[in-house]
Amino acid sequence: MKVYLASPNTQQQAEHVCDMPVLLSFAIYSPWLDKYQQSFGRILIDSGAYSEMNSGKKVDVAEYTEWAKRWEGHADAFAGLDDISGDWRRSMENYKHGGFPTYHDTDPTELLDELIPMARERGGWIGLGIKPPREGKERWLRDTCDRIPSDLHVHGWALRAYTKVRRLDSVDSTNWWRDAMMYRRDLPFLTYGECLGIVVKRYQRWDRKIIDDDQGGLFCSTNNHTTV
Repeated sequence: MKVYLASPNTQQQAEHVCDMPVLLSFAIYSPWLDKYQQSFGRILIDSGAYSEMNSGKKVDVAEYTEWAKRWEGHADAFAGLDDISGDWRRSMENYKHGGFPTYHDTDPTELLDELIPMARERGGWIGLGIKPPREGKERWLRDTCDRIPSDLHVHGWALRAYTKVRRLDSVDSTNWWRDAMMYRRDLPFLTYGECLGIVVKRYQRWDRKIIDDDQGGLFCSTNNHTTV
């Protein structure tokens, strides 16, 4: 399981994710990141669809596709521009420009059957996305994962809370640098840089807990747990 840390917003943050997997987002990419990206352990290229949904500013799919080409042979994969708000027809139109597709909980059930062969043709990756709020969607996620062939790499967009689902191969964390701000609030004797270091160490030393059903919780059987 890989956890890609979302694009750093400052050079201080970029220095702390040296050798870590990083998600680079077109919508919020800054030229100064060119000086740092080669220090990252792995790179996953994203359109910034989440930023688009929050800001209302549309991502130009042609510009994004051209930008994504610069990472060919260097990034693990690049995602097609999806529409998180629920317009699956717009997503399908955007996928014509390239990138691996994403299936959302707002999409028609039958759409997944169309996206699976597309994912195979585009490097073997498929994304899974849940429109916020993301809580309470484990049953949907497990049922969807059961429909995806084992030869595909499944990436869960901002789904770190669901890493207990065995079929997820990677996720991304959108709030890692905000966590450092919270640490700084609770531990005022530490600098923000020191708090960033703590957050990164948390990701470096994290053990994934697998739960093979959706009944996980305080009283679930330990026989269903696996650490990987």
